[in-house]
Amino acid sequence: MTDDSFSQKFAPGKSTTSFSKQTLPGGTPAYSQGSPVSPLARGTFQRAERFPASSRTPLCGHCNNVIRGPFLVAMGRSWHPEEFNCAYCKSCLADVCFVEEQSNVYCERCYEQFFAPTCAKCNTKIMGEVMHALKQTWHTTCFICAACKKPFGNSLFHMEDGEPYCEKDYVNLFSTKCHGCDFPVEAGDKFIEALGHTWHDTCFICAVCHVNLEGQPFYSKKDKPLCKKHAHAINV
Repeated sequence: MTDDSFSQKFAPGKSTTSFSKQTLPGGTPAYSQGSPVSPLARGTFQRAERFPASSRTPLCGHCNNVIRGPFLVAMGRSWHPEEFNCAYCKSCLADVCFVEEQSNVYCERCYEQFFAPTCAKCNTKIMGEVMHALKQTWHTTCFICAACKKPFGNSLFHMEDGEPYCEKDYVNLFSTKCHGCDFPVEAGDKFIEALGHTWHDTCFICAVCHVNLEGQPFYSKKDKPLCKKHAHAINV
């Protein structure tokens, strides 16, 4: 049984379906890609270590005098306990957590008030690891994929409509896929636009004999490309 309408429409004497061939520039991604982002341990809470008086006589990091008695060790230096204080409010930090900032020490309250960055998502202060991305700061748990909601960590991300996406979700949701193999058409790939679809140049082949049709006359049936020899094939 023959397909008469197909034979009439795509007779060998008639013009073939046209296509356009393009190459995605190798140096230009086919999507907006973010750089790897590394969490910085800014604002990490620390505690000074206490040592009893001994024959060791270190110099105090504050007054630069010899310490004769119990002392603290913090930030790689030794301190008189009474001189290890918050640089702003002067409260003693000998037995409480402190935060180092610009070579000075601060109590938690002063650090949060004057230095802690604000998270772009939840708008609260970030104490601990800070994620830098999109020219903003984030909690590591707040900078997440818009689709799967998983934190990016140090992974690459891609932007679409102002939202960040992980590699997997971006490919699934937004990438152009080859109609022949269903894999993404990536930067640097040669591709063909034909029959209303996008194809890798190596995937644009005759549906019957699989000969490559790049730059060749071709016909179509049921949305499949055919070479001239198989233009009237029935079982496609």
